[in-house]
Amino acid sequence: MYTISQLAKSAGVNVETVRYYERRGRIEQPDKPTEGYRRYPVTTLNRIRFIKRAQELGFTLEEISHLMMLDNTPCQEVQDMASHKLVSVRAKMADLRRLETVLNDLLNQCAANPDQTHCPIIDSLLPEDRKSR
Repeated sequence: MYTISQLAKSAGVNVETVRYYERRGRIEQPDKPTEGYRRYPVTTLNRIRFIKRAQELGFTLEEISHLMMLDNTPCQEVQDMASHKLVSVRAKMADLRRLETVLNDLLNQCAANPDQTHCPIIDSLLPEDRKSR
């Protein structure tokens, strides 16, 4: 059993994160005894670790809540959710590759710029009607 500070430390989060998860219904808040502190079971620690690991993998808190509800459901439902997440991740990766290409092109333009008082990167961010001519 853990106090809230022990729980937070063991889970690698701060106390406010534990309270936030309680408010959002991601973990249960134990009853407060008449004397002393609330005590959290090891299952709460495991749940917080699950949440943090899922966040590291890119799942939102809403998606994580849904995953936790699927704990005792057929694997196909979990697989469907993971498949949808994979589609989202691949789309973000494609967007990041496009961004990488654009930034690389802008940096090359900047390096080849003979006019050191004018930056092509800034110019590319301006609306069309305000760009230098």
